[in-house]
Amino acid sequence: MSLLLVAHGTRKPRGVSLIGDLAAQVSAALQRPVRVAFVDVLGPTPSELLRAEPHRPTVLVPAFLSRGYHVSRDIPSHIEDSRHHDVTVTRALGPDPALVRVLVDRLIEAGWHPDDSVILAAAGTSDPAAMHDLHTTATWLSATLGSRVELAFAATGEPRIADAVARLSHRGRRVVVASYLLSEGLFQDRLRDSGADLVTDPLGTHPGVTRLIVNRFQRAGYDTRAEMAFPQRTFEYAPAGMQFRR
Repeated sequence: MSLLLVAHGTRKPRGVSLIGDLAAQVSAALQRPVRVAFVDVLGPTPSELLRAEPHRPTVLVPAFLSRGYHVSRDIPSHIEDSRHHDVTVTRALGPDPALVRVLVDRLIEAGWHPDDSVILAAAGTSDPAAMHDLHTTATWLSATLGSRVELAFAATGEPRIADAVARLSHRGRRVVVASYLLSEGLFQDRLRDSGADLVTDPLGTHPGVTRLIVNRFQRAGYDTRAEMAFPQRTFEYAPAGMQFRR
């Protein structure tokens, strides 16, 4: 069984190394190698790695925080191009209650106070299903914090993060941006340049992200001893993943 973690990709070396570190943490927990592929900006691509082992069953975890073009179109296209015979694709990482807990931890680390205005900042999407996922996460975070969390975007979608920060700043309270990004890169830079009083770090290598990815591999049917490192957690918001078999 081959384990493959697929991320977006970035030109920022720190962002690339962060994905590598995350894969290493998952690999240590599963006690098996976890390969990394990227759908944009840099390689290797999923199709390249799948072609390298065409007859070995593979579990692929999309390291994306919502459904969207990369999950619904890019990854299936790479699988088709590879002509791989046996690939199981789990659902994306988000939305998931585990990520809300990570967001709260990042807010606390950054110095958030309950009376601050909070913006959940995502990369953005034009995909309706992915947009629904992002609004779901904002709703869950609002319920957890006990106050309304605004949703804004670093790239695609309205409002843009700088506009949302400017609007909330007039209320006389600190504005805190909760980064709903997996790694460093151009979009995280935009959050830090938004004018907010505080900006959290990306979700990154937080142990909760590692546990979630381990959980995805486990639920896909991979028999692992990872329970020794991370007890398996099950969440009710988990539709079945996609399977591509020939």
